[in-house]
Amino acid sequence: MAGSVEPDEPVKLADWLRMATARLAPVSDTPRLDAELLAAHALAMSREAMLLALPRLVAPPEGEALLARRLDHEPIAYITGTRDFWTLSLRVTPDVLVPRPDSETLIEAAIARFEGPEAPQQILDLGTGSGALLLAALDAWPQARGLGIDVSPAAVDVARENAARCGMADRAEFRLGNWGGGLAARFDLILCNPPYIAQDALLPREVHAHEPAGALFAGVDGLDAYRLLADQLGSLLAPGGVAIFEIGFDQAESAAALFLAAGFAVAPVRDLSGHTRALVVKADRASQR
Repeated sequence: MAGSVEPDEPVKLADWLRMATARLAPVSDTPRLDAELLAAHALAMSREAMLLALPRLVAPPEGEALLARRLDHEPIAYITGTRDFWTLSLRVTPDVLVPRPDSETLIEAAIARFEGPEAPQQILDLGTGSGALLLAALDAWPQARGLGIDVSPAAVDVARENAARCGMADRAEFRLGNWGGGLAARFDLILCNPPYIAQDALLPREVHAHEPAGALFAGVDGLDAYRLLADQLGSLLAPGGVAIFEIGFDQAESAAALFLAAGFAVAPVRDLSGHTRALVVKADRASQR
């Protein structure tokens, strides 16, 4: 009909993904992956299912709003509300740090420590956040039970939700607390990813503008949490137990010195890139003689 306007053709998802990837390139190291995760979230599909169906899909109307949030440097995990860690898919909110692959180094170190028939029965996760470390450890040792402690009520709620999500609510308990203060029990394995960033450090915008500052910064030198933990650790470790702490890229010597001064033996743990990412801390038998 003369003068009529044809409705706009739906944008093919493949075309939208190419456009979104180009727009995200200045703000992300993984622009194509980010675009795919945003689209899959908007379509309520898994990324794998979406890619298999890509030729017949059109761009979701919500895609532009989600893309705008990512262009503002908001982490993908906060936009989609989930993050994979170890073998688990976890609920993530801005009340907790985004679980990172670096932290999986602690689980790998724990598995290496408890090889063979020996296995931890009681596990403690200090500064649990989303519950990622504790739940990953409980996934590795189905017979174990664990306790997660965090100072943030909102974080404790997220961790409890994740325990239920992963089918571990009967083995994982989460409580409010100030690190290990007031705990009477002792634990075979203690995991901890404390704040370890110096207060004046420069961070990427998506970290400092979106993730909880209390889980990032630890005083002038980034060591405040380790000082407190080194003081508490002796009353928390069971005989033969170990504690594994995540550390900053330049803290292998400074953090280790605090635990050594408190009478513990310390061993560094390197990630796949050869960087020291964690410390394994246990009672120093020589100092106990």
